[in-house]
Amino acid sequence: MNHWFTVEAIDRDTFAISEYQHWEETHCYLICGTERAILLDTGLGVSNIRPIVDQLTTLPVMAVTTHVHWDHIGGHQYFDTIAVHEAEQDWLAVQFPIPLQVVKRNLTCRPCHFPEDFSLDGYQVFQGVPQTILHDGDCLDLGSRTLTVHHTPGHSPGHCCYYEPARKYLYSGDLIYKGCLDAFYPSTDPQLFWQSVRKIQDLDISRILPGHHQLFIPVALLRKIEIAFRDLSKAGKLKQGNGLFLYEDFQIHI
Repeated sequence: MNHWFTVEAIDRDTFAISEYQHWEETHCYLICGTERAILLDTGLGVSNIRPIVDQLTTLPVMAVTTHVHWDHIGGHQYFDTIAVHEAEQDWLAVQFPIPLQVVKRNLTCRPCHFPEDFSLDGYQVFQGVPQTILHDGDCLDLGSRTLTVHHTPGHSPGHCCYYEPARKYLYSGDLIYKGCLDAFYPSTDPQLFWQSVRKIQDLDISRILPGHHQLFIPVALLRKIEIAFRDLSKAGKLKQGNGLFLYEDFQIHI
């Protein structure tokens, strides 16, 4: 049995597959239709997520990417069909923008009991050619379930949220969660981050399914984050290098 992953049922055909033993507490989501399934993000890649997925569904599975950061594409290697937004196609297929040694330092910067078969020396950031290129407004049809792609740059150029109109689920990736929202890397943009938060506010959302940390978060958190970004902008502080700003349920690092 694989003790690295924790599986939690969101509903009868939607599952969160989480890596709670690592400080990132990354969530991946298996979303099953009647004809095919999506694995939204594939985690850190320190353990093979594929057997977990195969225990949950016999449908053909496509790995769909919220964004091409090391903690969300680690298990892409175990899937034949991969989808990514056009703005980060080259990050996946040509060159990941963060040096491997930096990734390894991030991976191990806090104590963690990694799986016995994990080798830090052998750890690599996934590189591969995606089979599907996504664009803002695209629709992913799973058979009796559809997801729409919402391009939400800011945390990264090709970051996407995925919205399921029928169930009013928002899979928010690294745009909305309880924790530190990062917009300080050279490839991030705090102003675009704020615009993306404002963009998804227009959706009718019953549940937010985040990319990290606490799985059950209130929809009201979206509004709180938007207000925080707005206040930073009004104060002239929504620029990289201004530091870490603390709020009740989250932080913004710019």
